[in-house]
Amino acid sequence: MLNQTAATREQPQVNDRIDDRVIIACQNGDREALRLLFEEYKDRVYSTAFYWFSGDAAAAADVTQQVFLKLISRIKQFRGDSEFTTWLYRLVVNACLDERRKQRRLVSLTDVTLMKNSEREPSQNIRYAQHEISEHVHRAIAKLSPKLRLPILLKYVEGFSYEEIAEVLECSKGTVASRLNRGHKALAKRLAYLRDAI
Repeated sequence: MLNQTAATREQPQVNDRIDDRVIIACQNGDREALRLLFEEYKDRVYSTAFYWFSGDAAAAADVTQQVFLKLISRIKQFRGDSEFTTWLYRLVVNACLDERRKQRRLVSLTDVTLMKNSEREPSQNIRYAQHEISEHVHRAIAKLSPKLRLPILLKYVEGFSYEEIAEVLECSKGTVASRLNRGHKALAKRLAYLRDAI
């Protein structure tokens, strides 16, 4: 549990890892602690939003900004009942869902110009093929419903455990397992045509 007196005795240093002391300092309005928190988690928040919005860097940047603005205004609500990262990813998930509701439009996909095999070296062809497969996978994930997409992103992009995903999504581990299973099946069906290409 968080100890309020610890923050008044010690100020966080730049090279300290994020711990209860840093969180308490943030709750007390310490700007350096807030900067440490931002530096520690900004890339992970951006990465999740980037995958959620199928590579839309502008949307990911907007969501990242929204998450940290909400974090600053709501950090005092964090009581330490769960891991800080779980609490933070609830903010991320909610911000992504809010942004998606605002957009209410299809994410435009950039047309890729096909390269002629005869003009490229084999290594370039392999890199191109890997990039193409990655794009197909991203598009397939983007087409999943939010209930199936979020567990997939938290599991395979963020590396969360079933327990952590259940906390973030506020559901049971059984529900997480079921959604991941349904997500896997939906992706396998949508990406079946890639088997021959691979």
